[in-house]
Amino acid sequence: MNLIIVESPTKARTFNRLLKNRDYYVFATLGHIRDLPTDKIAINYQKNFQPNYEIVKGKKKVVDELKKLAKKNNSIILATDLDREGESIAYHVAYILGYIKEDWPEFSLVNFKNLKRIIFHEITPQALEKALQEPTTLRTNLIKAQQGRRILDRIVGYELSPLLWKKAGKNWLSAGRVQTVALRLIVEREKEIKKFVSQSYFQIYGEFSNDNKLMAKLVAKDNLRYEIKKKITLFAGEYEYTQTTINKENLSDLKKDLLNDRYQIKEIKETIIKRYPPPPYTTSLLQQDGFHRFGFSSKMVMKIAQDLYESGLITYHRTDSFNLATSFVFKAADYIKNKFGQFFALDKPRYFKTKSKMAQEAHEAIRPTNLKIEEIKEAGSGKFTINHKRLYSMIFNRAVSSQMKEAEIKIIKVFIVSDQGYLFESEFQKIVFPGFLKLLNPEFIKNHQKDISFKNKEKIQLINLESKENFTQPPPRYNEASLIKIMEEKGIGRPSTYAPIISLIQSKGYVEKENRYFIPTILGTSISDYLSSAFSDIFEINFTAMMENSLDQIAEGEKSLIKVLNDFYQPFKTELEQRKNDHQIIHVEEEINEKCPKCGNKLTVRYSRYGKFYACTGYPQCTYTKPFLKFVKNAKCPLCQGRIVVKYSRSKKRFYGCENYPKCNYSTWKL
Repeated sequence: MNLIIVESPTKARTFNRLLKNRDYYVFATLGHIRDLPTDKIAINYQKNFQPNYEIVKGKKKVVDELKKLAKKNNSIILATDLDREGESIAYHVAYILGYIKEDWPEFSLVNFKNLKRIIFHEITPQALEKALQEPTTLRTNLIKAQQGRRILDRIVGYELSPLLWKKAGKNWLSAGRVQTVALRLIVEREKEIKKFVSQSYFQIYGEFSNDNKLMAKLVAKDNLRYEIKKKITLFAGEYEYTQTTINKENLSDLKKDLLNDRYQIKEIKETIIKRYPPPPYTTSLLQQDGFHRFGFSSKMVMKIAQDLYESGLITYHRTDSFNLATSFVFKAADYIKNKFGQFFALDKPRYFKTKSKMAQEAHEAIRPTNLKIEEIKEAGSGKFTINHKRLYSMIFNRAVSSQMKEAEIKIIKVFIVSDQGYLFESEFQKIVFPGFLKLLNPEFIKNHQKDISFKNKEKIQLINLESKENFTQPPPRYNEASLIKIMEEKGIGRPSTYAPIISLIQSKGYVEKENRYFIPTILGTSISDYLSSAFSDIFEINFTAMMENSLDQIAEGEKSLIKVLNDFYQPFKTELEQRKNDHQIIHVEEEINEKCPKCGNKLTVRYSRYGKFYACTGYPQCTYTKPFLKFVKNAKCPLCQGRIVVKYSRSKKRFYGCENYPKCNYSTWKL
């Protein structure tokens, strides 16, 4: 009998289904079984940062069962996920079972003939069979890279957090090597928004007619364009915006000129362009698209993707590669021919070059494992929700469409000129050949079928003129998708860490969501400003990206783990000691124009681990407090017409309730 070890029960059930009536027993560890303890730093600085791992609390029964099974079976097969985290779980399982001899930072395998490691990108009969026939050993460098990340994050988190407790007087605050940089992106963006001076400008649109109507935008006079582009430098790059030279002062005269002018079509320019399909999904692209299309949080996307992967429906979902298996692209070509016709299929497969700075290991992009399952309901599993079906459909269509022919689109530009030299422009798109859009965006095809019925040099009449006032817009706040995008572009963190980081800065009360966009709280701004000032190197974008690159080099065997840790820790330790001895205080209170009903002193907004609350500034003499209520604009309780407030459950999940609770017990998860 052979013992196969995986992480989750769902994965174990899929393995058992695929290996039915075979000489294997599958056991799930339920995640990590050995890790750093939570109540102490557990890093031995005197012994080259040696981590002191312990059995995870509550996992003793799992470990005991694992040891019993290991004694009963001939060989141990480690089948954890193929990334660094999965390799680390496999390592700790091997250690607990006595197959690893540690001599930090090195380790060696004992009796390795009985221990095998299998690598696979998908949980299918073919992939599993191939992995079992071609076992490998534990990948040492990946384990070191994961341990390096774990140690670095532990040092920053456990050394800096107590400093924040001391400076802010709150023993639940936390700092993190990547977490704080993600927070800083949001805080700095808010400052940039407040600094931005919005200006008014106008755009003018003309409605022209022969027998048909045509809308066009005024763009120039005497070859001098009205639209100008401006660029400003931001904390995380540059921001470009446009405005016109048309303002309130010249608008009226300009409109009079235009209404008294005569027009003709100067040129109709037609160009056929090719539009290529986007690449298949990586982790970050899946998270971004899940947010844009369905409003899914990154955490929700990863949970659903995990279910799909462990059920054998998609390939491994933690990846930054665009690579697709050769077997898949040829099957996709057959699928496209049968579904859409020969003209939609490529003559040879299309491959995409991975642009991510952090692309690691020989991963595949996220794709379906079986093209016969077009919709998830065909998998026959009752546990899947509508959200599972939506995400699976996204993954299926994106992967298949990447192997379809490019779309051909006719771009039609109409240039209208006046006797006085004014120029209007109008642009249309018409589908010539739909290509990949047939699968990925049929709505676009439906809306771009019409041609225009105007002729070159034709005289036309201006029948209506509209002016629209606009205001230059500041750089937008980050939402989950744009925050993930900038983190990936700048090399901050890993795709698998985005979801927990975003979740953490919200649960700590550092940021809040308003209309799906992140706004830093007074607390989050104060923490970010202090840390970015006190530890200016560590919480810079380039430094964080450099550390990620160093971890990649450890994974590739190009850098020493201990050297990377030393290079980071020595300057960090010096800075930390200086900050421990200074007298700087972090102020996180927010004064409001409201008085305490008990003593008449001013009220202030304070923070606790459970969120905001109002408190009297006369504390400790006056202990008056009341809950902080965030009202939803224009929302009324359907039961008593009271105002609707935002609330949070014990698990930090947001819901909505009536301000008159407990007299009115109305509540809902969604408005």
